[in-house]
Amino acid sequence: MTDKTQAQLIELQTRISFLEDTVDQLSDVIATQDRQLMDLQDQLRIIYQQITSKDEAQIAPFDLLADRPPHY
Repeated sequence: MTDKTQAQLIELQTRISFLEDTVDQLSDVIATQDRQLMDLQDQLRIIYQQITSKDEAQIAPFDLLADRPPHY
C-alpha cells in the first residue's frame, strides 16, 4: 500500500469516526426532544380536560364588540 493510499484511508476512517459521533449526538438530541414533546402533549391533554370539565356557563363567550378596547 502506498503512502498516498494509506493517508487517504486514514483520512476516510477519521471522517467516518467524526460522522458516527455526530450521528450519535443527533440521535440523543432527537430522543430527548421526543420525550419532551410527549410530555408537552400529555400536559396539553390535561389542560384541555380541565377546561372542558368546567361548566361552560362559567366561561363567557367572546363578544367582539363588548370586548373591544376602549380606544376604539
